[in-house]
Amino acid sequence: MVSEADFTFELMLTLGAAAAGGYLANRLRQPVLLGYLASGLLIGPLGIRLITDTGNIQALAELGVAFLLFALGVQFSLAELNRVRNVALQGSLFQIGLTTLLVAAITLAFGWAESLTQGIFWGALLSLSSTAVVLKTLTERGEINTRYGQVMLAILIAQDLALGLMLAVVPAISQPGPLWRVVGLVLLKVMFFLVAALVIGHWVIPVIIRQVALTESSELFLLTLISLCLGVALVTAQLGLSIEIGAFVAGLMIAEIDHADHALVKVLPLRDTFASLFFVSIGMLIDPGVLIDNFGRILGLVSLVMLGKALIVLPIVLCFGYSLKTSVLTSCGLNQIGEFSFVLALVGLENSLISQDNYLLLLGTTAITLVLTPLSFKLASPLAEWLYQQPQIATLLRRWEAPQKPEEIEAIADHVVVAGFGRVGRVIVSLLRQQGYPVLVLENSEAAVQTLRRDNIPFVLGDADSELILAKASLGQAKALVIALPDPASTRILLSRARALAPRLDIIARAHTTKELDQLSQLGAQEVVQPEFEAALALCTHLLSTLGGIDDQLDATMAQIRADHYRTVRLNDIG
Repeated sequence: MVSEADFTFELMLTLGAAAAGGYLANRLRQPVLLGYLASGLLIGPLGIRLITDTGNIQALAELGVAFLLFALGVQFSLAELNRVRNVALQGSLFQIGLTTLLVAAITLAFGWAESLTQGIFWGALLSLSSTAVVLKTLTERGEINTRYGQVMLAILIAQDLALGLMLAVVPAISQPGPLWRVVGLVLLKVMFFLVAALVIGHWVIPVIIRQVALTESSELFLLTLISLCLGVALVTAQLGLSIEIGAFVAGLMIAEIDHADHALVKVLPLRDTFASLFFVSIGMLIDPGVLIDNFGRILGLVSLVMLGKALIVLPIVLCFGYSLKTSVLTSCGLNQIGEFSFVLALVGLENSLISQDNYLLLLGTTAITLVLTPLSFKLASPLAEWLYQQPQIATLLRRWEAPQKPEEIEAIADHVVVAGFGRVGRVIVSLLRQQGYPVLVLENSEAAVQTLRRDNIPFVLGDADSELILAKASLGQAKALVIALPDPASTRILLSRARALAPRLDIIARAHTTKELDQLSQLGAQEVVQPEFEAALALCTHLLSTLGGIDDQLDATMAQIRADHYRTVRLNDIG
């Protein structure tokens, strides 16, 4: 029996290693999850053996899984899912189904799965993508509210919902008896449990939470949440289901009440602490020898997973009427294996649906796909741009393209088209409207569109660089086009297409780097503006004026600098 001092030492060592590994991964611009896995491998029984008995850590790790799923349930948003419900529900169903079938066929063909059940389990594992890594990457890039960001998150939410069913079914399919009967019985249990949870969650839980909240005691509120999470998880365990689905449903009970955000704030520290223990405990199971001996196989699996999932997601998103660019970005963003696959794989390992060696191969493959996700995001835009430049490929893929229900706008002429309603675009639109010019905005962000709709500003919803969206903008009757998009690749595509549709149109484009100044000018923009240079010119104008400069001379100097695209003030074209 482990002494209290030994347990305290193991807990301290595990949390300390997780903090150090997470910090190192963050400094290397990698998901902290990888740092947790690496720290577990280092200190575990297959590493330098600072911890040889993982039983205590594994017990705490189970709490991490419960809190991880509980927080996921609290964050689950039916409103977000409804926004892009078709691709979220139908698209994710196709994606999970196709991935599962293809993986099952491949694993059976190559002998990686001994039965159809194991093949289907492998497919379910690989069908999930990483909500945490994708959300973090989108947040860092400021792309959560873009059309492709919304599609990605919608599919991820649907995958997370499917995970709950997978966790309920997996323990059952290893039981004796006909598969359909066993799975049917489990689904029946899940249905009755969900109905009971819905009733309790609607009439009982809100009353309890409200009464506890009235005490204004943070401790009581947190204890109530923990009791609810673990209590419902215990009920599902008694029903023969997994504790994970119980914790997820407990979170759903909280999600729709007024105190959901408050509850999430309280639970997140617990979730992060215990979840780090879970991922460290997984790292302790990793055998470096197996990874080294099978490194070539793991790289092959990484290539197969990332390329295969991208090729599955791409046509699905296209078939739902999204542009080629949105489809490519979505497919490149969802082509990794998710962190919740670890949870599902552990359940499968306990129920003999996956061998220990294959489990280790999955861990290695998942870790590498998570590392490559930010790189995949970076390559997505150039890939979309390249595809647009291939006539045969672009023609074939664009057959599926359709504008995403653009708003019906009245016949418009002599207007200014503004592509992008971000920080720059909002200012431009505001100034143009103050001067009485008719404006038409091209925007793919649902959040931005809500503002446009509220302020009665005409807009077309969709990717501004899509030919179908541009056709709605009446460029031939427009006075000018202002391109204020955050994505350089989209800016170049839009500029080329606008110039082809309206050769005489006055086009003003925003450049992000000095390199783009010349590129956009060569593509046909009459004026190219670089915000950082403009800020520098404004500061310098004020400074020189303060120092006694003559206004007319200053204006002439600044006009000349702008006329030659800032060449006289560029410092070796840095940026």
